[in-house]
Amino acid sequence: MKFLGVRMADLQQTTNQRIQKPRWLKVPLPGGESYAHLKQILRAHNLHTVCEEARCPNIGECWGGGTATFMLMGDVCTRGCRFCAVKSGNPRGALNPDEPKKVADVIAEMGLDYVVLTSVNRDDLPDQGSVHYAESVRQIKLRSPHILVETLIPDFREDRQAIARIVDSGADVIAHNLETVERLTPRVRDRRAAYPQSLNVLAQVKELDPERMTKSSLMLGIGEERSEIEKSMDDLRAVGVEILTLGQYLQPTHAHLPVTQFVSPEEFQELAEAGKEKGFLYVASGPLVRSSYRAGEYFTKHVLEERAKLAQGACYGL
Repeated sequence: MKFLGVRMADLQQTTNQRIQKPRWLKVPLPGGESYAHLKQILRAHNLHTVCEEARCPNIGECWGGGTATFMLMGDVCTRGCRFCAVKSGNPRGALNPDEPKKVADVIAEMGLDYVVLTSVNRDDLPDQGSVHYAESVRQIKLRSPHILVETLIPDFREDRQAIARIVDSGADVIAHNLETVERLTPRVRDRRAAYPQSLNVLAQVKELDPERMTKSSLMLGIGEERSEIEKSMDDLRAVGVEILTLGQYLQPTHAHLPVTQFVSPEEFQELAEAGKEKGFLYVASGPLVRSSYRAGEYFTKHVLEERAKLAQGACYGL
């Protein structure tokens, strides 16, 4: 089955003017009291969010609702994926030792009950930054024990000790993104990132703790076929991933990978149904869906709370 969405070639044939995004990708400009307040807090503490660094189209919705995805270990990534707007370079080992506590304090100030942490890749560090990452989770849990923490981790070069640090930190959800289908991975991602490597990271999380919830994400609109998307779904289910997000890739700048197709909302819905049939607990699928997507967070929070109730009932012999 081939996608029926808007292909870039079709748009180029119909107009010589600047290509316009389909109507379903139009979002209001960010603003409002909550948005301004959150921005003020983040700037005051000199903290980074992937919402800004990756130019997420949902920043107005999420920040307006008082949520943000915090990006740890600076704003310079040691890798250079062709889809990503985050700056690439050599951070030269620089880490802010105060960041874990600072992030925990800001999250407590915001009054959140679910928070998402992600980070740049730090291949320049012997532990790839895993100690710093895990300490950030621990500080959040120490400061606000009720908060559910989702971590969107790098591959840590498949280092089992680094992955174990995140598992042992108390993170409630551990996510790692495939980003794209296997065939396109060498063209889309940095040469140090590999499709089997990402699957192995997710598999290792489940080996270390079979009960830990795992999650992954795919970008669409960069040349993948429907059969390839479904194969990636099967690969993720084979390593125990429970939650999947599917969203439209949007080119950050002209220097980045071009969009080949705008996938329609109807096609995203079809893929959501296919994912549910394959056994995912939840599939967030839509043009504006991103790895850290609020609807997915609400669902995950509900599942984790229900699991906690069942576990507590078992402890009391209920």
